[in-house]
Amino acid sequence: MTEAPRDNDFTAAARAIKQARKVIAVTGAGASVESGIPDFRSPGGIWDRYPPEEFATIDAFLMNPDKVWRMWYDLGALIDGVAPNRGHLALADLAREGMLAAIITQNIDNLHQSAGCDNVIEYHGNAARMLCMTCRRYAPLDIRERRALAPRCACGGVMKPDVVLFGEDIPIAALHESDRHARTCDVLIIVGTSATVYPAAELPYLAKAGGAFIIECNVVPTDFTTSITDVFLQGPAGVTLPRLVTAILGIP
Repeated sequence: MTEAPRDNDFTAAARAIKQARKVIAVTGAGASVESGIPDFRSPGGIWDRYPPEEFATIDAFLMNPDKVWRMWYDLGALIDGVAPNRGHLALADLAREGMLAAIITQNIDNLHQSAGCDNVIEYHGNAARMLCMTCRRYAPLDIRERRALAPRCACGGVMKPDVVLFGEDIPIAALHESDRHARTCDVLIIVGTSATVYPAAELPYLAKAGGAFIIECNVVPTDFTTSITDVFLQGPAGVTLPRLVTAILGIP
């Protein structure tokens, strides 16, 4: 069992951030659990009720968009009323202090933006938007508004949530920006992600190969912990990240 992080762990992480020219964060589902959004892969999560091969692939969507939209409407019920947690707010504090160049998030919940961050790279898209599969026009999306069928564009095309489904490529701009940030940062903060979903899981390894200091904030150890992590701050992001910010502010 991993020991709870000690004060000197936070001090070491804080000093690395204070001395860095460029700090970035890579966040995953664990960053939003404290906001009330369950991890899709956890027992009882969305994938238990909606097998991804039936509801979360681009082929499934193209074959039967009305069926796939049923999952998105249920997802809307899960995130109705959620708000940024203390972890999101702590990262926003770092950004406002000029200590966080970018947040690369695998999450589609818009919570980093709601916390006040405007330097967010949406690796897997954003559930607050939808995209017409015919004319490629974007429109706002409130997935709490349940409809009988898939939404339609003014052109008649089927609208798709602007998120990356299995079988789709990561948006090229997000891919290139994330790669550039990972290769040029001095410190990378891992928050709530477990090194299992690629290509996002590769980013910390790219940063480490370039000499970056790796700070990991996760509830349990991951493959990162035993391979590239320099400081492991074990616990919920809403606990570890505010404590890290406090440690940073305490360094002259």
